[in-house]
Amino acid sequence: MVPSPPEERKEKLPRPRDSKRRLLLVTTGRERKTKSFSIRLPGKSVQFIITFAILPGTAPPTALEELPLTAAWLRTGKDSKKLTMSTTKIIYFVVDGRPEQAEFPGDCPAQDVKEVFRAAAEAGPYDILKLYNTKGNIINISPKLESNTRQTQYKLEVVAADCKANSLATRQQRLNLYQIIVRRLQALEKKILVESADMPSIVYEMRSRVESFREKLESVEHLSWLGLFKELTEGTNKPSPFYHKRSLRKTKEECQQVMENYLQMSNLEVTEEVRQYLKTPTFDNWQWEDAEIMVLLQLMYVDLDFMSKFNIEMEVLQQFLFEVYRHYNNIPFHNFKHCFCVTQMMYGLIWLTDLQNKMEDIDILTMLTSAICHDLDHPGYNNAYQINARTELALRYNDISPLENHHCSVAFKILEKSENNIFRNLTTEQFKRIREGMIKCVLATDMARHNEILNQFRSIVPVFDFNNKNHKDVLTMIIIKVSDISNEARPMDVAEPWLDCLLQEFFNQSDMEKLEGLPVSPFMDRDKVTKPSSQTGFIRFVLLPLFIELANLFPNLEQHIIDPVRKALDYYTEMEKALEKEKLNRTGSSQSDKIVKPLEQQKESKQMGSKLSQRKL
Repeated sequence: MVPSPPEERKEKLPRPRDSKRRLLLVTTGRERKTKSFSIRLPGKSVQFIITFAILPGTAPPTALEELPLTAAWLRTGKDSKKLTMSTTKIIYFVVDGRPEQAEFPGDCPAQDVKEVFRAAAEAGPYDILKLYNTKGNIINISPKLESNTRQTQYKLEVVAADCKANSLATRQQRLNLYQIIVRRLQALEKKILVESADMPSIVYEMRSRVESFREKLESVEHLSWLGLFKELTEGTNKPSPFYHKRSLRKTKEECQQVMENYLQMSNLEVTEEVRQYLKTPTFDNWQWEDAEIMVLLQLMYVDLDFMSKFNIEMEVLQQFLFEVYRHYNNIPFHNFKHCFCVTQMMYGLIWLTDLQNKMEDIDILTMLTSAICHDLDHPGYNNAYQINARTELALRYNDISPLENHHCSVAFKILEKSENNIFRNLTTEQFKRIREGMIKCVLATDMARHNEILNQFRSIVPVFDFNNKNHKDVLTMIIIKVSDISNEARPMDVAEPWLDCLLQEFFNQSDMEKLEGLPVSPFMDRDKVTKPSSQTGFIRFVLLPLFIELANLFPNLEQHIIDPVRKALDYYTEMEKALEKEKLNRTGSSQSDKIVKPLEQQKESKQMGSKLSQRKL
């Protein structure tokens, strides 16, 4: 029987700070309404936090497993305590054609949620999973995942898996898991008995559920999913949204963890669907973690057959990609994800324009590697700041493209070490050619040279010749420029967050310029720039002319990169008009206030004068 709740207390039980473990049990969800519960044990006293899932349309609560979501009461010794409970999310999804549902509390740790879906797909610990909504878009697997219905169920897929390993758990492994849970529960019961004379009835209910869990393990050949013990850590691991408050360099621990995950994933077999998706400008980078991105970069080299054509060892490529990852900084925009986006767009353009059959393989290798390295060790402050602040980079490179020269320098310092040098098996002449090409490509990303390069390309498009080296050199510079500023060619839900990141980086710079008394770049001033105003001119006078010239050489690109950019221009133009209208309304209202206010002041003055006159009389 469930203890009756005592009289309501006003004070809430504080969340224990010294919690050590969380037990999260999850059953398949096909037979039971209650899906999960967790237990936290503080250092000196016993506290239970139980999460129950009550499905819509169920009968009024009559048993422990049907308690309402708001609270539960437990009696420990002579005292009764109210336990606040978090709302449970119910997620419906399909995996391998079978319907499933996952339930977890809204405050469940992100890693626990990912493990639930990983087990649902019966995936290995380093397999890459993606969740798709009804529109086919990838959505993030996290505690913030929106609840849905059976009619709007998501689709869970393993997009990269180790085909050599058997990821399906055997029945014996499942029983071993059950035994671990039993031992944990026994240890919990022992602790409760030591610290409290009475055993709460909830513990007996838990024991019954674990036994039911064992029966299910023994009787069901296919177990949908399980949750396991997880170490609780104090606080949250979410990165700070304020990038300027994070350390510029990645920590050694952060890099080691990403490298470990990457190496575990590096032998996964990526699905054909993802391979084809990777070749399109619509690719959504936001749903891929850093280690997964490194797998995708590796895949590009493999699918372009660079490994065999240039005798690149897999271990060397992996070490090179890791060093590249390590040398991108924690800044809002010019970070490792930006490096991937530029490279992925470059990769997509290579396939869309069939460059493999128009240019030499060594040129394609040069372009792809240039995209990967094009913003290495970017500090988050542009060339104008470097020059005005007389930084070390500006002094070193005599104010001539200081950042781009630095990116090149860092790239070749990485390649200088044999264990990172993906070009180490090439001839001296081949390496010289690649080095020359990479320097040209990376230096071309300096926007100060934009008109110069665009005009060069515009003049040769009518007579373009793929056998002409100068023509090909200009084309490689144009393609990396297009890739570098191509976010607006992506779907709006992918592109707009990038604009937010860019503006954050711009605003950080203008704030620093104001503090140091330097000239403030007008398009970076948070007091003057709005989201639409930053984009309409840029799209109209920079993006579209550049993209149109490339499409003049490759007409099939119009639907892929020009149409989306025109839609983005319409979107931001309408947004700008709306803001202007709102501004005018505010201005008109303010002016009306200014007119009304003096009239009121005159009226008050007359009233005051009348009162004073009355006093004098």
